[in-house]
Parts: sequence; C-alpha cells; structure tokens
Amino acid sequence: MSSDFEGYEQDFAVLTAEITGRIGKVPKLLGDEKKQMVANVEKQLEEARELLEQMELEVREIPAQSRGMYSSRMRSYKQEMGKLEADFKRSRIAYSDEVRNELLGDDGNSSENQRAHLLDNTERLERSSRRLEAGYQIAVETEQIGQEMLENLSQDREKIQRSRERLRETDANLGKSSRILTGMLRSVTSK
Repeated sequence: MSSDFEGYEQDFAVLTAEITGRIGKVPKLLGDEKKQMVANVEKQLEEARELLEQMELEVREIPAQSRGMYSSRMRSYKQEMGKLEADFKRSRIAYSDEVRNELLGDDGNSSENQRAHLLDNTERLERSSRRLEAGYQIAVETEQIGQEMLENLSQDREKIQRSRERLRETDANLGKSSRILTGMLRSVTSK
C-alpha cells in the first residue's frame, strides 16, 4: 500500500512542478497560446486533485500506527495544492484583466490615453467656461442697456405727460380768452 502512495507522491510532485512552471508562463503569453495554456493548467489541476483523492484513500487503508506520518504529508500536499490554485487564480485574474483591456480597446498606453483624454476634456471645459463667462458678461451688459432704456422711456413719458398737461392748460386758457374776447366784442358792439 505505501508503495502505491509513494508512486502517487512522485506523480503529484512531477505534476505540481509542471503546473507551477505553466502558471508562471500564463501572464507572459498572448491570445490563443494563453487560452491553451489556461486550459492545460486547469486540466492538470484536476489531475492533481484526483491524485490527492487517491493518496487519501491509500492513507485510510494504512494501519493506524503508521497513518500519522502519511496524514501530515497529506496536509502538506493539500496546502501545496491550495497554493497552486491561488497562484493560478491570480494568474487568471491578470489574464482576465488583459482580456478585458483587449475587448475594451485598452492597450499598454491606457494611462497615457486616459491622461490625454482627461486633458482634452479639461480644455473643453475651460473653453466652455470662457464662453459661459462671455455670455454672462453680454447678458449683464444687455440688462444694463435695457435698464437705461427703461429709465429714458420713463423720463420721456414724464415729459410727454407734462407737455400734455401744459396743452390742456393752454387750451383752457385759450377757451377763457376766447370767451372774454367774445364778451368784450359783444359789449363793444352793443355800445
């Protein structure tokens, strides 16, 4: 039984060494090569899990007095497997970030592109702000001109009203003068 366990151990050691090497290559590859490498690593991780299960079954069949040493080795292998899966997950996250950037059209100069885009937007905002400021200035000037025109119209209205009042007074005075003259004419003609 322990010879089977040792055979599984050797297979596990070889497999984990291959997996570690391939995980290191994943971030460096591009396109289809990277996809193929990710698929291979996933397949090898599944094989390593199956080897661990086989080794666990072997440990259960070992007599209790010898089982402690094999159990501690199994814990070590499980920790190694967990580390491999975590490393692969990190490499896949980097891979998925790369795919996302590729899909979104981001290239290696994304920070420079973003900076240039932000500078363009800042310039546009500044131009818009200047235009708004100029528009505001024109509105203020227009309002001042409008107020001056209203004041002038108000003064003209007052002048017109005063002139109308003087015309009424003059008309009334002319009416009185006409009556007085008519009265004087009658009295001159009657004498």
